[in-house]
Amino acid sequence: MSHYLDLAVAFVSSHGTAAYLAIFLSAFLEAVPLAGSIVPGSTVIMALSALVPSGNLKLAPVLIAAIAGATSGDGLAYGLGHSQKRRVLSLWPMSRYPVVIADSERFFHRHGALAVFFARFVPPFRAFVPITAGALGMPPAKFFAIEVPAVLVWAPAMILPGVLAGSAAEQWGAKAEHYALPLVGGLLVIGVAFWAFRTWRVRRRTPGAAPYE
Repeated sequence: MSHYLDLAVAFVSSHGTAAYLAIFLSAFLEAVPLAGSIVPGSTVIMALSALVPSGNLKLAPVLIAAIAGATSGDGLAYGLGHSQKRRVLSLWPMSRYPVVIADSERFFHRHGALAVFFARFVPPFRAFVPITAGALGMPPAKFFAIEVPAVLVWAPAMILPGVLAGSAAEQWGAKAEHYALPLVGGLLVIGVAFWAFRTWRVRRRTPGAAPYE
């Protein structure tokens, strides 16, 4: 697996457009219900951000791609909930994870409109609160008035640690061709391990749930 990971990292590090697209898709899918529990999007974004100090990627497009992806994903999830109302929460495949849905509803009721802001930083609620907000009738203007600032804070919070890691490697005298693969690969491995543990906990708390598909 590490061989394929190295190839993937090498490819995106030398093809900026593909890397920006990967960041957009990672942010987008992480915001989509259930997909957000499957795709370790924040890990991918943080890892690729480590390529900014070397010049392989530019900070502004990385931020724009992450913000655009997250906003689009949250908007899609909210729109689905807003159009289908509570019925969407009982439809497959969300009906297979009643505990996660119930937790998301409690989270929303506990924090009110601010749940939309907090959820962006709290997996797995990030993937469920937007559709729950729509299903429970939160007005679109109110949702986006909170969601957009949340994304504007979330994106730098995900990207800057990766940038700092890449910058530290540069400060130690390492060249991009020497540190890019191990650094980005290491960030991905750590992030995927954390994501796998988090996913296991969610599945364990959901009786009768099938594995994520």
